Amino acid sequence: LAHADETDDSHSPSQSHPGCAVVPAALAAGEQFGISGTHFLRAAALGYDIGPRFTMTLGGQRFEAESHWSTHSISPVFGAAAAASCAASLNAQQMRWMLGYTAHQSSGLGAWTRDTEHVQKAFHFGGMTARSGVTSALLVQAGWTGVDDILSGKDNFFAAYNPHADPAGLIDKLGERYEVTRTNIKKWPVGSPIQAALDALANLRKQHPFDSADVRQVSVRLATDEAAIVNNREIPDICLQHMVAVALLEKTVTFASAHDQERLKDPAVLRERAKVRLTPDPELERLMPLRVALVDMTLTDGSHLTERVDNVRGTPENPMRRDEVIAKATDLITPVLGATKCSDLIDRIFHLESVSVIRELRPLLQRD
Repeated sequence: LAHADETDDSHSPSQSHPGCAVVPAALAAGEQFGISGTHFLRAAALGYDIGPRFTMTLGGQRFEAESHWSTHSISPVFGAAAAASCAASLNAQQMRWMLGYTAHQSSGLGAWTRDTEHVQKAFHFGGMTARSGVTSALLVQAGWTGVDDILSGKDNFFAAYNPHADPAGLIDKLGERYEVTRTNIKKWPVGSPIQAALDALANLRKQHPFDSADVRQVSVRLATDEAAIVNNREIPDICLQHMVAVALLEKTVTFASAHDQERLKDPAVLRERAKVRLTPDPELERLMPLRVALVDMTLTDGSHLTERVDNVRGTPENPMRRDEVIAKATDLITPVLGATKCSDLIDRIFHLESVSVIRELRPLLQRD
């Protein structure tokens, strides 16, 4: 479920979404082994450090495009396994075996892009990877042994996935550069390729306030592969034309509006959607994994407004403030758990180092 609604984090260099697998795996194993909040934080940080380095080393987006394997499942499964293994307090030898079991379980094809209902995609990104990562940790913790050197030697991981990759990338600045600090938090509850376009609209509205009736046309340019992911999709939160139309009408995008399937047929939204043009741009493709959007808006009075967004809100280069993160969490959690429990949960998360046993979070994660 962690990736089911396009609200989770993402990590551009590895072309993956670490949190939707790492955090559930750390929580599950943490509850099993009764770890503290500090231990949980260490497990999660390790997961973010290990998983992304695998697909960064394989080649990131280029590897995914050329091989037809999916970075979105390979990276998170290693991240989940590392987090769960830290929670299980595996020693160095056991960690070697864990990597072996995880390499055997690593899988996933780029065909997830053809999932029209976002169900298999969510399993592919988060459910499958968290399950497999925890399985690796539990098997080794239970006493299973295996291959010591799955990353080298005959028929190793890199020989199977990309023989040209340099395994040294796995330890590049390990312990110096923490990948969780290079992870993006989405400001908008929509697919990643749409984020920059919505930022551009918001920026234009601040500079030159307008209503939807004032807009004749909105032209959006995205990287070629990014445009393909969000071009006239049947799912509202990963359909650029629909989400831009909603933003024009409502001057913002909320979780509720991004997941309202019925609004795909709303005449008012369809009128705005008819104004939106999406163009794949090969020049922007060359800038990936930087997700750039170029937005050109023509108003009914004939004037033009243009905005280019290179670093969307929530990236390390343009981070969200704490109050913005809390506002997003509140919008997501309150309808499910209620305002009081939401507030208490957020407070505990900001003070995880004082949590003696991570199981203490369980009542706050459940409905009454």
